[in-house]
Amino acid sequence: MMKHIVIFCLLMTGFVSLSAQEKKEIIAPGAKVERLAENFRFTEGPAVDKKGNVYFTDQPNNRILKWAVDGGLTVFHENPGRANGLYFDKKGKLISCSDEDNEIWSFNENGEHTVLVSGFDGKKLNGPNDLWIRPDGGIYFTDPLYARDYWKRSPEMQQEGECVYFFSPDRNQVVKIAADLEKPNGIIGAPDGKLLYIADIKANKTYVYETLPDGSLANKKLFAPLGSDGMTIDKDGNVYLTGKGVTVFNSRGEKIEHIPVDANWTANVCFGGKDMKTLFITASQYLYSLKMNVEGVR
Repeated sequence: MMKHIVIFCLLMTGFVSLSAQEKKEIIAPGAKVERLAENFRFTEGPAVDKKGNVYFTDQPNNRILKWAVDGGLTVFHENPGRANGLYFDKKGKLISCSDEDNEIWSFNENGEHTVLVSGFDGKKLNGPNDLWIRPDGGIYFTDPLYARDYWKRSPEMQQEGECVYFFSPDRNQVVKIAADLEKPNGIIGAPDGKLLYIADIKANKTYVYETLPDGSLANKKLFAPLGSDGMTIDKDGNVYLTGKGVTVFNSRGEKIEHIPVDANWTANVCFGGKDMKTLFITASQYLYSLKMNVEGVR
């Protein structure tokens, strides 16, 4: 009996050590959060292009900026419709949640835009906030209501609830695919497109769903007892949630790391850089980075 107890204790000790090692390994040895740029009003929506350059928004100042792989900062667009969440599609176009007129926009490399989604069911959207594009080109986006002082429309709810939508790969149809969340915000999908993570920021929970070919969702499960503003995922399936710093959960929904960030609010994250092993963090007036051991999804 005593022998079995000793073996059990050793196994438990090994498990604890492995968990601690797992936590440390996602961040590069000795790496610290580095402030890259400042003096913004509120940074949001980081997205990475094929080369590893990171684009992000200074939403109150109505700008999209670019942090190049060589470290240079430039302005990509001066009037992107109050863009918030961003994501690149496979054709290299930058897709934005532009909530000045509550629309989804597409930008080419010259900054010229096309409106992809202008409403749903004959009415304006509440205010598209964040999006993710799955491998076949279908776009999932969240539509919470955050009343803006620059709106020319009524600040009241435009749709029946704060929901999640799917824009078909052929760009012909918008479908409501989740209507049971209090305030959906951050959203990200697994690299193979088979799972979708949606943060309900008001309920302070993040859920995971299976995605179906027509864009609909199935088998909703609680993934983490934490909401999120923005989200990303790495190639190992670890999911990064934001708010008070960055909190990382593995694919089983177990918390494995917390990254403190020196800012009032951490809005969003993405991987970038030439090797996709740098975590870029948009937080209040700042843009930060952190060298990682894990690789992000381009």
